[in-house]
Amino acid sequence: MSFSRNLLIASTILMTAGAAMAHADTAAGQGTPQKQAVRQYVIRNGKSKAVVLPGTDGLPDQISVSAARRPTSADDIGTSMTIITEKQIQTQQRRSLTDILTRQPGLNVVQTGGAGGASFIYMRGNNPNEVKVRLDGMDINDGSSSTGAFDAGQFVTDGMGRIEILRGPQSGLYGADAMAGVIDVTTAQGQGRFRPFVRIEGGGYGTFNQTIGARGGQGRFHYNVELSHYRMEGFNNIPSYIERYYGADHQQRHEGNRNDNRSANIRLGYDVTRNLDLGLTARLVQGNNHSYSLYDLQSENLYGDKGVREQTSQNEAIVRGTAHLVSFHGLFDQVLGLGYMTNRNRWTETGTSYGSPVNPDPDYYRSSRLKVDWHGTFDFKRYGQLLIGAEHFHDTFNTSHTAADMWDSGYDTSASMDTTAGYGQYQGNWKHILYGAANIRYDANSRYGNHVTWRIAPAIHVPGSGTIIKASAGSGFHGPSLYQLFVNQVGVGYSEKGNPDLKAEQLIGYDAGVEQKLLHDRLNFGATWYDNRVRNLIQSSLSIDSSYDYNYSYANVAKARMYGVEAFLDWKALSSLEFNLSYTWTHTRDETTHDELQRRPQHKFNFNTTWTPIRDLTFSGNILYTSSWRDLPVIGSESCSTCGRGHGYFTIDVAANYKINRYVSVYARADNLLNCQFEEPIGYLQPGRAGYGGFTLNY
Repeated sequence: MSFSRNLLIASTILMTAGAAMAHADTAAGQGTPQKQAVRQYVIRNGKSKAVVLPGTDGLPDQISVSAARRPTSADDIGTSMTIITEKQIQTQQRRSLTDILTRQPGLNVVQTGGAGGASFIYMRGNNPNEVKVRLDGMDINDGSSSTGAFDAGQFVTDGMGRIEILRGPQSGLYGADAMAGVIDVTTAQGQGRFRPFVRIEGGGYGTFNQTIGARGGQGRFHYNVELSHYRMEGFNNIPSYIERYYGADHQQRHEGNRNDNRSANIRLGYDVTRNLDLGLTARLVQGNNHSYSLYDLQSENLYGDKGVREQTSQNEAIVRGTAHLVSFHGLFDQVLGLGYMTNRNRWTETGTSYGSPVNPDPDYYRSSRLKVDWHGTFDFKRYGQLLIGAEHFHDTFNTSHTAADMWDSGYDTSASMDTTAGYGQYQGNWKHILYGAANIRYDANSRYGNHVTWRIAPAIHVPGSGTIIKASAGSGFHGPSLYQLFVNQVGVGYSEKGNPDLKAEQLIGYDAGVEQKLLHDRLNFGATWYDNRVRNLIQSSLSIDSSYDYNYSYANVAKARMYGVEAFLDWKALSSLEFNLSYTWTHTRDETTHDELQRRPQHKFNFNTTWTPIRDLTFSGNILYTSSWRDLPVIGSESCSTCGRGHGYFTIDVAANYKINRYVSVYARADNLLNCQFEEPIGYLQPGRAGYGGFTLNY
């Protein structure tokens, strides 16, 4: 932890020196009125300028903070991205992060068992653990899981002010796990008067949701606090053809899943001076998911077990504090951050096998992450901006299970690792025609070695045409998880042991595209081609010894290529009517076996429209089409990961919001209006047609 200490000392010195200059800047302006001034960034694109408040979610829709770690017009950088605002989330009434991400270009989201089930995010055909997810600047991929992938199953959208999706390798700025891209979530910031609210919602599958919160500001202090409880009960996720295959009885056919989620979302801020502000964000999640899956049905009707049910309990806390300082009359902008994340997951299975408990003692998976980071930006005005930064992570992992009998030997594995990184980026433009950014990063990991990654992302504005040509190229890597490195589970007839010699997965990727703006920027459309090549892919391996024991481990055994096209069209036909359309074509191949990669549909189409016929009434409609994909078969051979084929599906969702007065709003929505019966992944039925409604009380 010596680097953490040194980074804190160095950052504190810089912050202190900057604060002294900031105090001088403030003192120099003491002749001005005493009203608290708010500093601003001004983003210029040659035609107009946008005023941006740093550290807030009140950014214009087309201003990105994540693509270059500073506010930048989305038109002025080559990164392929999608920006989702709080207003869009509320208009479409998407209550979970998985619901929002499912409808975005370049992504395929898979969830087992409906609300609260484990979720997997595939970006541009890459594996879920190759997508980095951040919350308010804290890296939140799940270190307690076997692969280290982020699980959005228990993440609700309450409190989310903004989601930025960066597609393509981003390791040059964000390091490990960002080889496919980054999903950056920002909690909404409160400002203005005290505004409490209560929202109550009910509907299909025993849904009963409640949210209470308040946001606002008082003087230099601003806050946003939201507490929520979500419940779903009675959803049966086993497809009928599997029930028939295993001879399910009446009770088994009507056995429903239950999910109970409690979350707290907090963002606090204090403006110490005009140039210095402090921030604190926290998200606490407690989720309990009770499920009855096809594998439980299989255990009961094929192997004679009784009363088999699964329960997963998740407790997660993410906390981050920041100090943000602008000094030297705006020349230098820096942020010092300290974050902590912990996961405590418990899995158990009830029921009996030959009169004995199936799983008398739960399996525990625990992880923690401590992050210390600092970055600063020198603004050289027309000569561009120079970003430098450093980070240190300390990750821990533990999994345990108490021995139950002679067939169950139990296990207890603990491990940790440290990562130290430094990075730099230059961003600028030439005559407001050629824009771009170039970055490089060095990561040193105590377990899997050192890695240098890079990225360049230019954008060319063709003068007077509304045409923007974008491109990017970069490298990325994903390190093996602590589970893959050190797991040690030994039982009768099997074992699972980690491989401490695993290498990091590595990727080289590029994309190129064109965007066109017409009708005074009311019509915007474009397309992007992308191509990614991955080597050293980590996969599970199996060997059978002379005693016919099954020995599982992990190895770098594969390479893959993923390429395709992402296209979009956004049309603001009227001030009250807007259309958004996106299409994704994805082609993936394991270049060792030449097989398709699983759970990557080749075609995806999403259409969304928003209409406000009168001032306080808004309608939203969404059409989603996903083509078929390869997957693990659940009937027959389970040794082939792509021998099954999932059927494509087509869903329609509609929503309406009406503000009766300043105090009361009512809303309703219908999901999967055509009652399409589809699985994703194979073996896990997704919810059919269901209606929901509720009201919000505001003050």
